[in-house]
Amino acid sequence: MTKTHPEKNSLPLFPDLEKPDSSTSPFIQKNKERIDRWSRRGILFGTSSWKYPGWKGQVYNRDYPTKKSFQQECLSEYAELFPTVCADFALYDFPKEGAMEKVYDTTGDGFKLSLKVTDRITVKRFPNIPRYGPNAGKENPDFLNVELFEDFFLTPIEKLKGKRGAIIFEFSTFHPASGIDITRFTEYLAEFFSRLPKGYQYAVEIRNEEFLTEDYLKFLRGNNIAHVLNSWTRMPSIVSQMKISGTIANEFSVIRALLKPGRSYQQAVEYFQPYDTIKEENPELRNGITEAIGRCLHENKSVYVYVNNRAEGNAPRTIEAILDNLDSYPPQKL
Repeated sequence: MTKTHPEKNSLPLFPDLEKPDSSTSPFIQKNKERIDRWSRRGILFGTSSWKYPGWKGQVYNRDYPTKKSFQQECLSEYAELFPTVCADFALYDFPKEGAMEKVYDTTGDGFKLSLKVTDRITVKRFPNIPRYGPNAGKENPDFLNVELFEDFFLTPIEKLKGKRGAIIFEFSTFHPASGIDITRFTEYLAEFFSRLPKGYQYAVEIRNEEFLTEDYLKFLRGNNIAHVLNSWTRMPSIVSQMKISGTIANEFSVIRALLKPGRSYQQAVEYFQPYDTIKEENPELRNGITEAIGRCLHENKSVYVYVNNRAEGNAPRTIEAILDNLDSYPPQKL
């Protein structure tokens, strides 16, 4: 089920008038060269969204006098360190051409913006929560609507030009009462993707463990659609997903470190915010991502690696730990 973001109102304001150290942070000194080096090999590290005051002194070292200026300007500083970011905000509203132009204009060559597809396309029945207003609890007539997706999603992201990354279709859990099993789901996908224009990096993220079947993965492979290796509350770990044949089988992969299996979104929000430090290490997650990267390198595939603050408490530090893992990874596997 799609969730609201209560932490938006509970996050502390970006420290007004407190001037951050203008010098390069120890975090950047340690990690920038490593991030750049892996990027040249097709391993693009980034985070889920980027406007986090808790990253001050790590990713962000410029003077942002107000929260508004920070939110409006920090992407350019972020992009000096990371080669990609996942725009989670696109799940809640269609991307706007002006915003996409700004991303293009304020980031360097080679930067990639991946986007989650707006839930008006990916939700079969709207969750019964206030955000959906009069549509709450009702069937969505625009579920996998090709024309709507092309006009209101693909058209504005053309402003990204060569900076367009993966297009991620995140599907919430389909419960038995929905009448959608893996066969019906795959039929929906087959009809939808057969009508879409080629030349995009499409990826599908599921929240039903039982959907990880041979036929489903064969469909993705046949259409060069990436399966998103996700760490999420009701999905197997990334390590477990990798053991299933076909989960890494296309020209590119997407990894999303979201939640520890068994932990709810709200629990993670309450435990980890303001996302300024690691609060709970997850070695299984780190090792799973490292193994997945090793597989992609061995098979000459590129991969987007997106880490969420709610995985361990601070996404940049989780990425740093994965980089440390890679430094000690067996050379023959890289």
